[in-house]
Amino acid sequence: MTDLSATKPSRFTILANPTRFLELSGRLQPWLYAAALVALVVGLTLGFMAPPDYQQGATVQIMFIHVPFAWLSMMVWTVMSLSALGTLVWRHPLADVAVKAAAPIGAVFTALALITGSIWGRPMWGTWWVWDARLTSVFVLFLMYLGLIALTRALDDPGKSARAAAILVLVGFVNIPIIKFSVDWWNTLHQSASVIRADGPAMPAVFLTPLLVSALGFTLLFFALHLTAMRSEILRRRVAALSRLAARRAEA
Repeated sequence: MTDLSATKPSRFTILANPTRFLELSGRLQPWLYAAALVALVVGLTLGFMAPPDYQQGATVQIMFIHVPFAWLSMMVWTVMSLSALGTLVWRHPLADVAVKAAAPIGAVFTALALITGSIWGRPMWGTWWVWDARLTSVFVLFLMYLGLIALTRALDDPGKSARAAAILVLVGFVNIPIIKFSVDWWNTLHQSASVIRADGPAMPAVFLTPLLVSALGFTLLFFALHLTAMRSEILRRRVAALSRLAARRAEA
């Protein structure tokens, strides 16, 4: 019979240990920040050196920051949804930490997507804002981020807060495909997908290459910031636990 106590722990089990996570993430953080910086410098430099678009002129250059922000606004919620499953299904001790740490970052990315989109839309559409399907669904996503942040701060019980946040994240995930396919399902001012398409990208390489490199840079930046926020949340919870313990001992 196999001695289960002697079985080598899996990587999933190792990373479930907050102390081990702090050690590994501390090593990884500098590399992520460095890689993000290199990718952003290269991508944005290539983007701002790209020629003006034949229709949009120089205003097309805002695409190299707006589109990555828009992609990340959805990707961060997807990451939180996977973490929410970790909370409800696998009871992973770091899953709730991942959700709580990612929410403010996702909110910032979504706000920046809305702001840069409005700046881009003003010369293209003649208005800062229209309540079309894409803009409205992204605005709803921003409100969902704010609601999630408020929820996690309103509940003092860590267990109730984790479960409530996980349920909200999973329910809210239904908005992600709505954002993605809104331009196909309804008539909107936004153009249809030009990068991720069944028949390949419809964008010239002079624009596609810097866009993808910039998106990679912002994605690496998110993961670096996420690790930093998770580390801060773990340490905050440790301090809170020690404070409660000290208070109980003082009362005794």
